[in-house]
Amino acid sequence: MKIAFVGKGGSGKTTLSALFIRHLAAAGRPVIAVDADINQHLGPALGLTDGQAAELPSLGAHLPDIKEYLRGSNPLIRSAEEMIKTTPPGTGSRLLRIVEENPVYAACARPIALDEGSVRLLATGAFTEEDLGVACYHSKVGAVELLLNHLVDGRDEYVVTDMTAGSDSFASGLFTRFDLTFLVAEPTRKGVSVYRQYKDYARDFGVRLRVIGNKVQGPDDLDFLRREVGDDLLTTFGHSDWVRRLEQGAEPPLRTLEPGNRAVLEQLRAEADAAHDRRDARRYTEQAVLFHLRNAESWANAKVGIDLATQVDHGFVLGGEQPATAGAHH
Repeated sequence: MKIAFVGKGGSGKTTLSALFIRHLAAAGRPVIAVDADINQHLGPALGLTDGQAAELPSLGAHLPDIKEYLRGSNPLIRSAEEMIKTTPPGTGSRLLRIVEENPVYAACARPIALDEGSVRLLATGAFTEEDLGVACYHSKVGAVELLLNHLVDGRDEYVVTDMTAGSDSFASGLFTRFDLTFLVAEPTRKGVSVYRQYKDYARDFGVRLRVIGNKVQGPDDLDFLRREVGDDLLTTFGHSDWVRRLEQGAEPPLRTLEPGNRAVLEQLRAEADAAHDRRDARRYTEQAVLFHLRNAESWANAKVGIDLATQVDHGFVLGGEQPATAGAHH
């Protein structure tokens, strides 16, 4: 399952994504956690110190090597330099799997031991002073899009991505790369404004969207969310002394999380599993090709110097029946 958490800044998006990751790991599920937020807070939310989080390798810094690995023996991609963030896989491409060892994970993923279970963490890297005025943050999250376009995952395996806050998530095709998107919304007008923006984009691209109400303090808050969000409201996460202790720097064991809030996390897992069962591998692949062709026409053909439409393997479906060489990477 490929799962995204989105929401406005301060909504609790990172906290809830980290709790969901902990819940999956505690159940023994293989999890890759991805911090794709411009403010890199997922590592600390999973128990890293600020120093440990700062030492995480950046996906963006390893992008040339990632491209070279994923390219494999795909005859439509002549070199890593001709790959962009949307380059789709084809026959001969190396595909990633959640439970495996490969050079990408060796260079970029770091294992994190939790009080129950463990996860692998990937981080895009923070937006630094050196990037100001010369770089776009979406060039950093492009590595995540490329990885998800080449990742084959099964039921009971999870990639959970903490996306950048607000509507910035729509600045690339990354928002279409998930089986399910959880939008964390506070019961305020600002809280639901991001939901309205996301819903419009989600409808256009068939993105499955469910809302988690957060910081809900009573019946009036719940009524507001129900009125504004309607059937997209899946559940609400209640007040949590456990979360407050975590945010104060403690490391409380997950088993002490309030039972009602632990039940919410299990509700999210059930919703994610149901989304996986409804996935359409051909549609997922076609959307990757669509965004690749859009990027090629708008900027990438001119930058790379070739017609990148020639990279599309029209007979290839990610997650479909692949030739034996397509995923060979051991």
